[in-house]
Amino acid sequence: MASKFVIRSLNILARPTFHPSPTRPVFRPQPTINDLSNHTTRSLSISATRAAKVDASFISQITAAEKKLTGSDEPVKNGPTAKAQSHAGQQLTAQVIHDITLGEKVITNSDEPSKGGPTSVAQSALSSRSPSTPASHNGKLDSETLSKITEAEKKLTGEEGTVRGGPTAQAQKHANERITSEALHDITEGEKKITGGERVKGGPTSKAQSELGKSRQ
Repeated sequence: MASKFVIRSLNILARPTFHPSPTRPVFRPQPTINDLSNHTTRSLSISATRAAKVDASFISQITAAEKKLTGSDEPVKNGPTAKAQSHAGQQLTAQVIHDITLGEKVITNSDEPSKGGPTSVAQSALSSRSPSTPASHNGKLDSETLSKITEAEKKLTGEEGTVRGGPTAQAQKHANERITSEALHDITEGEKKITGGERVKGGPTSKAQSELGKSRQ
């Protein structure tokens, strides 16, 4: 009996002792979630190109151009600076440029904008910025069409400013009006002034005619 007990005790001692290993957390890859909640959404057309505005910087440029005409630090009553300020915070459109032209006329007593003057500065600012929304072809001499005419004029002259009595100046007389045969005639006369008497393919008049044609489609 004692021998059986001894043998049993030896068997128990001979068994390997089980030591449970510490439990390790099981790693399960989480599915990738494309969370766009913290991403900045960008508009392809609006963020890439911003429309020109009548802001403090723009008004400052108009004032500087006015000073060159008057030689005075004080803006003229109802002059180009005053006209620009009346549209502060608005989009720069053909109507705004038309009003600035009227303000410039108060100083110069001329229907033709001065080279490098307030109107020229305003037109340059408009043409340097692309419109923020796709164009709607309305057959009018709106801000976009005027911008195209100005760009075409610049290509012909190689200068940043517009020419006095040139196609842009002629087009501005009809700002926001329908593109009529009379308007086209005036633009053509302005174009001839910078080309020596000929119309040019892809020139200012062509731009106006193209807009008119697209509005009829």
